[in-house]
Amino acid sequence: MVCAAGAQTKTERPKITGISHVGYFVSDLPKALLFWHDFLGFDESYDLKKPGTDDVRIAFIKINDHQHIELFNEPPTNPPNIMSHICFMTDNVEQMKAYLRSQGFDVKPGNGGKTRTGDYAFEIKDPDGMLVEFVQSLPDGLEMKAAGKFLPESRISAKIYHAGFIVGNSAKSLDFYGRVLGFTETWRGGGNPAELSWINMKVPDGDDYVEFMLYRTFDPKSLGGKNHLSLAVPNMDKAVAALEARSAFKAYGKPLEIHTGINRKRQVNLYDPDGTRVELMEPFTIDGKVTPSSTAPPPPPAHD
Repeated sequence: MVCAAGAQTKTERPKITGISHVGYFVSDLPKALLFWHDFLGFDESYDLKKPGTDDVRIAFIKINDHQHIELFNEPPTNPPNIMSHICFMTDNVEQMKAYLRSQGFDVKPGNGGKTRTGDYAFEIKDPDGMLVEFVQSLPDGLEMKAAGKFLPESRISAKIYHAGFIVGNSAKSLDFYGRVLGFTETWRGGGNPAELSWINMKVPDGDDYVEFMLYRTFDPKSLGGKNHLSLAVPNMDKAVAALEARSAFKAYGKPLEIHTGINRKRQVNLYDPDGTRVELMEPFTIDGKVTPSSTAPPPPPAHD
């Protein structure tokens, strides 16, 4: 959980411009790479080896020059949750640390620094205990050095649209992501008109957003579907046709069904070999009109 420290001098929050990446643990890295590379068409831009070995610890799947997926070739640190963390881009990591301290968060002096990929980053935990990383890209980092590379035409998407994750107490998460980090609420929805299921929160200095997946009772079997990644596609019919034409589609072995969500945007749900949902979504409604937000109440807090 997020820890509060004593009162601190207030500091201005630096910019948070978007989702840098989302990390997932995978049980079989070669199978996961086949899903992301052969089926979805992305390239692995670089990797990090386990210390003292030639074994890959983290494979980096490039979405665009500023966004990627991290596949951790190791068991989950918090099973059965196979989502490792979410990372947001900021223009000043040190200022972000100072800002969070000024808001009462216990960000230790040794938390973070220059990463093995050559950027500045640090982590804290959100109210549900999920790791939230902030990264500042540097010119000599691996991401900047790979700019313009590893962007094949086979990519099914060129953008992470949003990332969804479970939230057990909507009030605490709204306070953390909203009041503290400056995210703004853009939409609420739910499959049940009597109870809220989702809250969308947009980063303060960009268009990416996170989706709170609310729950009344926790079902570990639902984690792979709720903790999901959404990729934007401009035309769902063309995207499905492209995927079905690939040789890896037969190995995938599941039908690709287009449906319209409660938000009235067309989408297709895919699942990686570990059952993590990858949602393809058109970033506009079926008629171009805004879908009204739900006015239903959220479920009662699953934890204090």
